[in-house]
Amino acid sequence: MYIGLDLGTSGLKGIVIDDAQAVVAEAVAPLTVQRPHDGWSEQDPAAWVAAAEAVMDSLAGQVDMAAVRGIGLSGHMHGATLLDAADAVLRPCILWNDTRSAREAAVLDDNPDFRRLTGNIVFPGFTAPKVAWVRNHEPDLFAKIAKVLLPKDYLRLWLTGEHVAEMSDAAGTSWLDVGARDWSDDLLAATGLDRDAMPRLVEGSDVSGKVRPALASRWGMGDVVVAGGGGDNAASAVGTGIVTPGQAFVSLGTSGVLFAATDSYQPDAASAVHTFCHALPGTWHQMGVILSAADALNWWAGMAGQDAGALTADLGSLRAPSRTLFLPYLGGERTPHNDAAVRAQFLHLDHATDRSAMTRAVLEGVTHAIRDSFDALTGTGTRIERLIGVGGGTKSDYWVQAIATALDLPVDLPVAGDFGGAFGAARLGLMAATGAGAEVCGTPQIARTVEPVAALVDDFAAAHGRYRAAYQAIRTLA
Repeated sequence: MYIGLDLGTSGLKGIVIDDAQAVVAEAVAPLTVQRPHDGWSEQDPAAWVAAAEAVMDSLAGQVDMAAVRGIGLSGHMHGATLLDAADAVLRPCILWNDTRSAREAAVLDDNPDFRRLTGNIVFPGFTAPKVAWVRNHEPDLFAKIAKVLLPKDYLRLWLTGEHVAEMSDAAGTSWLDVGARDWSDDLLAATGLDRDAMPRLVEGSDVSGKVRPALASRWGMGDVVVAGGGGDNAASAVGTGIVTPGQAFVSLGTSGVLFAATDSYQPDAASAVHTFCHALPGTWHQMGVILSAADALNWWAGMAGQDAGALTADLGSLRAPSRTLFLPYLGGERTPHNDAAVRAQFLHLDHATDRSAMTRAVLEGVTHAIRDSFDALTGTGTRIERLIGVGGGTKSDYWVQAIATALDLPVDLPVAGDFGGAFGAARLGLMAATGAGAEVCGTPQIARTVEPVAALVDDFAAAHGRYRAAYQAIRTLA
């Protein structure tokens, strides 16, 4: 058996799969985010360990852990987890959706080496500008930094005692030479660090260490390897079998992601498309990322005083978008705008606008943002022939059909089950323990396919044009 642990922003999930990759146990522990100032987003790494202990204890109560051979790790990317020489945490982790370091990101991005070596814009959410912010605003703390770890890799340190990162997550730091799959000494020096502050690098399917004896004994495990794992989206791609060119998934989670696998390094930083290493050796991927997807719907549900599922259940069949627009930039935006200051907007409200119309506008606004990412990815030459839909937002038929229509592509929905980061992490644990390769990364059984509504494709294209014009109009109001 093999375990996958997925450290999400709102909770840590663990699953156990057997040799046939069937899920035989699962557990979840909740997590919260602290937002002490506008644009800030932090978590205490001690909460991650407590959540992992709770999840592993629960799994140990469901299956015979003596049969576990490997563990894989997945987690939210870009977080700056800063440790001193004794591995003590110096401050709360600055998370992926924290935008305080916009100024530092702009300074780093002005250095042409960053785009040349990483293949990406230096976004405020990436790790390097966050450490630059700490250097500028918390210099005494910066002087104590001995290691910088990504969130899931802090769990690895707890599990194994090893400082290790893997390529897909490391590619989102702005310190990795993404083509060479190695840390760049020049980019580290630009933020006042050197290679000694970085964890050792492995591929996602490689062995990164073994579970410490004390923890193995606690859960009744034997000699268990821990795989390199993957950043949350790369691990989800392994879980859904998105590992070869032409394959892609759209994820409607807290954030929204359009992810396409590639077999070569083909960056286009100016498009704000993310070009990262995949979690498997010799592969890369491209992503368009929007910061608020299901998060925007949950925000609106809170404002409306109703459950998000109830709000979307009554929408009926897909119809042409109305004039009402929602721009889902609750915490800034990445692809294609790279705009940390822009904020969400409702536009074109009138006396006839009711709660249902505003719910539709929120779903359509996120859909238009995903269309932005689609245009950016395909504009770089990336092939997207078909999509798999994942994430909690895909429970809304209205939303999935809106995306299919806006992109004019069918969206395949897997059978009920976990094919996300935890499942991909478990697959990587299987590969590390057995030496298996990408052949274990099959696509899930498809329950149904949501086709575009041909009669509405032009209507959604026109609405997307209005959406893009609205963004340009409100930029100066950010």
